Formats: sequence, structure tokens, C-alpha cells
Amino acid sequence: MTNNGLAGRSVVVTGAASGIGRAAALRFAEERARVLVADLNRSGAEEVVHEIEEAGGTALAVTGDLSDQQVVDTVVERAVTAFGGLDVLVNNAGIMDRMSALGETDDAEWERVVRINLTAPFLLTRAALPHMLAAGHGSIVFTASEAGLRGGAAGAAYTASKHGVVGLVKNLAVMYRKQGIRANAIAPGPTRTNIHVDAAPEAHGPSLVSQLIGANIGRLGSAEEQAAAIVFLASDAAAFVNGAVLPVDDGWAAV
Repeated sequence: MTNNGLAGRSVVVTGAASGIGRAAALRFAEERARVLVADLNRSGAEEVVHEIEEAGGTALAVTGDLSDQQVVDTVVERAVTAFGGLDVLVNNAGIMDRMSALGETDDAEWERVVRINLTAPFLLTRAALPHMLAAGHGSIVFTASEAGLRGGAAGAAYTASKHGVVGLVKNLAVMYRKQGIRANAIAPGPTRTNIHVDAAPEAHGPSLVSQLIGANIGRLGSAEEQAAAIVFLASDAAAFVNGAVLPVDDGWAAV
């Protein structure tokens, strides 16, 4: 535990039932923050809450589709009611596309990926902002991606959605910095999580992306390494960091 101002803070982490989100929720709890675990996976979210409480922390779970405005409102209301406010929002929940090139991307793939990866964090941030503005402070951290920095790390839908996330981060930072709100993102490189890529191996997009990634990445990262960067950006240790997109990728972004 470090002296980074997170003790007692109210934190919402989305996609927190597994992977990077789970690791971030546990890390915030170690820093004595109070954590709302938001995910579509009820049993996974409840397991994370149980793990936090077993270690002496404070947590609660809200489950549902985070692109549904009703679920979003419930997440924010529960955090504010249970914890007395909302200090940190971690927009982490996301899904992969099928690595499809644009000409191979159907409407369903496009709409699902953009809805979860871009619309859901937009809705959550919009719902959280009034509470942060009223308090005069707040930190919002997004999980972007290497695909938000380059064109050859994923398919068209995922790449567009993560470029959109980067745009949201930068716009938020400019629009609300005078009101005490910070917005930043991590851009993970390949990381060991349970996210599945249902790629069609004979398609143009997956075959090309696999070649580009294979030639440029370093080692695989861990969810805990990504979570450490999220917690840093959310903390007072990063008080002068705003509008940043931090690659957490073993130098892939530098290639």
C-alpha cells in the first residue's frame, strides 16, 4: 500500500469480473479504496467482491449491460449512495472484434464492438461527471489499446472504437481540467486475459494483423501490470497527468 490518496475513495471499475478489470479492482481495494465491481458476469463480479471483503476491504457488485442507460444509472447511483460520492471511474470493459478488415465487417460486428467499447464508456462518463463536478474533483481512466495508436493491431471495428476512446480522453481532459477532472488512458499491448478473438483464419484481416503483431510485439503482459498503471493514473501521484495515453506494452508503441 502506498500513500497515493486513494484510501477511502469511491471507485467504479467496469469489466471487473476478470482480466485487467479484476486486477484493477483488487489493486484499488489494497489501497483501501471502496470499489464497485461492474460487469455483465454476475458470478464473476460477486467472486471479486467476496475476495475484496475477505481481505478486509469494501466492495459491492452491479451487473448488467453497460451500454444500457438503466444499468449505467444504477452503477453510478449505487456507488454514490453506498460510498458517498464517486471519485474514480475506470472505463475498462471491452470486447474484441473478429480482426475483420473493413470490407469483411458486418453490421452486427461493428455495432456490438462500438456499443461496448465506445458508447458504454461515454454513457458512464456522462453519468459520473455531475457528481465529480459537484465535488470539484475526479479521475477517469480508460482502457484504450495499442489499436487506438496504430492501424495494424486489430480489425476495423475494434481499431475505430479504441481510436474513439483516445479522442474521448483528450476531449475530456481539455473540457474539464479547470473543474478538477482528469482523464487518462492506458494502451495495453498483448496481455494475458480471458478475452477471446473469434477470428476467421482464412479472412484477409486476421491473416494480415497476425503478421504485423507477430513481427513487432515484445513479451505478453499480465493483467496486474496493466492494473498498476491504471491505479497510478487514478491516484494523486499522477495529479498533473491529464489527457495522456500511456502505452503499457513492453515498448511496442516505440517500434
